[in-house]
Amino acid sequence: MSVAPERKTEIIQDNAQAKGDTGSPEVQVAILTERIKNLTEHFKANHKDNHSRRGLLMMVNKRRNLLAYLKKKDVERYNALIAKLGLRK
Repeated sequence: MSVAPERKTEIIQDNAQAKGDTGSPEVQVAILTERIKNLTEHFKANHKDNHSRRGLLMMVNKRRNLLAYLKKKDVERYNALIAKLGLRK
């Protein structure tokens, strides 16, 4: 499940470090989080969809790697992103 273009633009604006920033770890993690939430909702109705489940696992792993990178580079930005997105309880 992809993210609607309007929602994606909103996510980018909320998490961008500077104007035109679409590649920073914060933006990438936020978009992946939205896609993961959408797929999680999809699985509530389609629990046998194993092909999409593989994609979900790949997205979760990519998000985890991006978060690990951000934590290694700048802990303050990492903590701010975790709090903003409501990850890691």
